[in-house]
Formats: sequence, structure tokens, C-alpha cells
Amino acid sequence: MKMLERQPKQRPAAVPTALGNSSSGPSAPVNALRAMAAGQPAPLNQAAATGNKAILGMADSPVQGLGIGAYGELKVGAMQNPAAGGQWQNGFDAARFVLLPTYAITDNIIFNAEIEFEHAGAGFDNDDKLHGTAEIEQAWIDFKIIDQFNWHAPGIDLVPIGFINQHHEPTLFYSVHRPELYNGLIPSTWKVPSTSVYGTIVDGLRYQIMLSTSNEDFGDSFDNRTEAKKVTGGPYMAGIDGLNGLGFSRPPLGDFQQLNNAMAVSGKLDFAPPFWPGFAGSVSAYHSPNTTPRGAHDDLGNSLGSSSLTMFDAEFRYRVPNTGLELRGEYVQAIFGNPANLRANNDSDPTNNVGKTMYGYSGEAAYHIPLGTILNSEWEAVPFYRYTYQNLQTSGFVGTDADAPTGTGQTQFHTAGIAVFPSPKLVLKATYRKVINRDPAGANSDSVLGGVGFFF
Repeated sequence: MKMLERQPKQRPAAVPTALGNSSSGPSAPVNALRAMAAGQPAPLNQAAATGNKAILGMADSPVQGLGIGAYGELKVGAMQNPAAGGQWQNGFDAARFVLLPTYAITDNIIFNAEIEFEHAGAGFDNDDKLHGTAEIEQAWIDFKIIDQFNWHAPGIDLVPIGFINQHHEPTLFYSVHRPELYNGLIPSTWKVPSTSVYGTIVDGLRYQIMLSTSNEDFGDSFDNRTEAKKVTGGPYMAGIDGLNGLGFSRPPLGDFQQLNNAMAVSGKLDFAPPFWPGFAGSVSAYHSPNTTPRGAHDDLGNSLGSSSLTMFDAEFRYRVPNTGLELRGEYVQAIFGNPANLRANNDSDPTNNVGKTMYGYSGEAAYHIPLGTILNSEWEAVPFYRYTYQNLQTSGFVGTDADAPTGTGQTQFHTAGIAVFPSPKLVLKATYRKVINRDPAGANSDSVLGGVGFFF
């Protein structure tokens, strides 16, 4: 039988009950995912091995080697709008729908992709009532060589940093929105043109090393790029700033539109020690020698020099054996080589300045409560609480801007709620989030949200 491993969705051994990691034992689909995480291929015939069908969980594959999965999120609720003075506003968001095609070209050469539709699609006409995107989030060929060494051929892949950036399906976290550290400080989903090698060092210890296009300190539209692939002479938005972190700095993916020649290197160690049941974590790092785009300048027309970017992340996940208790924690830091050359410090806006570093940390506690059999399925409820602090405006502001940040970049998040799993493939969520920062006007961005997430 042909064998298939979807490496973009590596699953460490200690993951929440969203993947069935409970004291009562995992479900069949979860056993397959765990085998993948341990470097063991999962059978192509998902119906036989996991009880799933290869095509969207509904049908056997009509073509040997072909599989198509999907995940998505729908959100509804009320949020404060800082731009409206903190007014509460109701809304709905078809946040994303993602198709996951996979094809085994041979037993050891495997095509992987993610095709994503965000915020209801890609229509912009007045009668569409849509304002979304359609994009390729991942697309690469996997060459399976030996357990210790394998190759992702050049393509679009995810930077191996943190946990949620590579494992961001909605059944793998409990809040309606993704954890706060992955909303800018780590620019999830952090997809880049890249190539990488990966493998298993010993049982419970895996590595990945990636070479990729560098992030860019440019957050504006393509209209502000010249045909020479430089920044235009007028004002332009920063890609790295003290309000949005690195959220707008991701490199472009298409048509040779990158604005510098720098290449970044990143690496990650994933561990799930066999001697420590229920525990898993990772340490990872990223370095680019230069994030400054060609033609970068301040608002006075002076050229901006280079500035490097270095990031570190450490995180853990621990499901205490024979209990319902689950704990998670994470710390991430970004270091800038020369903040004087960052656009945010030279754009005549003193509120978005960037210091020498940005950092953030979070801690989360959750408890898994079996609800019994409902509608022929084993349901589970997971109440949780997460505290997050991030500082996107540490000291060391330099450049032409005045040093007058408002404190908006220093933020605390108190996030609490419940996630109900009718199945490991489906989750119903309710979340309350309190946001506190040092802006004299207040954060004015609390929210009460509900959501539906699926992954199959």
C-alpha cells in the first residue's frame, strides 16, 4: 500500500483533546496523526486506517494517492471598535475556508498544498458585499528520504517558529481568535517562499531548518513599488511597527516582487519526551540579515540603511496524565539590529515607533470535561483561561520621529471561554476577551465572540 505523510500538519504527541489526547485513549484518526508526528507515515487509505474518507471525509479517493482535507472558521459576536471610541458593534465573519490537497506522486515524493479563502472570498465589486482574499498558503513537494533527513523542495511553506504558526487549525486552540502572540508579534500565518530539511534526531526529538525569503519593512500596497522593485519616493507604510508588530512585513509570494535580496534562516526543535507522557514543546529561532527594502527612505527623503531581524520562541504544552488538566506557555522575542533604519521610526508618526526589541509571553490553563454520548458522538467541554502580555514598543526609539508613543503597543489580554467538541474534528467556541493597554484613551477593544471551527 502506498504511504503518505502530510508534513505541513506535524502533530506532536502531546496535543489537546481536540486531537483526542485524553486519558481514555485517542480515537483512530488521532492515532494516525500521532504516527505522522513520530515520523511514521499514515496510510493513504484513511477509511481503513482512521475511519475517515480521503476526500473531505466523505468519500474514498477516486485516484490512488490523492487526498483532500479542509478546515475553516466562522465567527459571530460583538466587539468594541477603537476607531469608534470603543462603541460595541455586532458582526459576522466567514473567517476562512481552506482546502488541503495532497498527492503521492510516488511512495516518497509527495505534493502538499493549502488553498485558503479568507473573509468570504475575493470579491470587490459593489454588489458582491465581499472583501476577502483567495491565496495559496502552502505549496511544495516533499521528498521523503530517510527518517533523519528529508527535503521540502522550494515552494511556499510556513516558518518553523512557535506552535500555532504551523498548527493553526481551529480545533487546536480554544479561543475564537488565534492566540494573541500570533496576531503580529509572530505574523501568523507566516508563509514564505522557502526550502527546508527536516527529520527525526531520536525518538521524541525532531528538527527543521529552513532557508527563505526575508521579511520586509514594507507594509504598503503594490502601487507603492516601482518597476525597478524599489519603494516609491513618496510616503509608504511600515512593515514593522510598534502597533502591529511584524504583521505587515511578510514577503510577497508572487511574480518576483521581493524588495530585497536577503535570505533568512530559521530552525526548530520539537520535542515530546517518551519518558514524560503528555508533555511536548519546541524551541525555534529566525534570523534575517536585512529587512530594509530597496529605496527605503524617511519622510525627508533620506535613505534608510539595513536592519536585521532575529526572533526566538519557546513554548510547551502539557496534558497532565489521568486528569483533565492541560497547561500551555510561550515566550517570544524579536530583536532589531538597527531600529534607526526602521520605517516606523522615520514616518512622521510618533505613535507607532519601534525600539530595540519586541517581546511577549502567555500562560494558559484548560480543563477537559467529558459530556458523554450525544447524537452518537462523544462530546467534551474545555473551559479555559489565557493571560497574554506583549510589548511592541520597548525603549530605544531612534530615527527622525519624536519619541512619543501612546502605550498602545504595551498590551495585556485576559481571554476566557469554553470550547465544546462534539467530535475531535469539530469545535463550538465562546470567548470573552478583556484588553488593557497604556494608551490614555484605553484599549477599547474588548470582545464577546462565538465561533464554529472544523478540521477533517
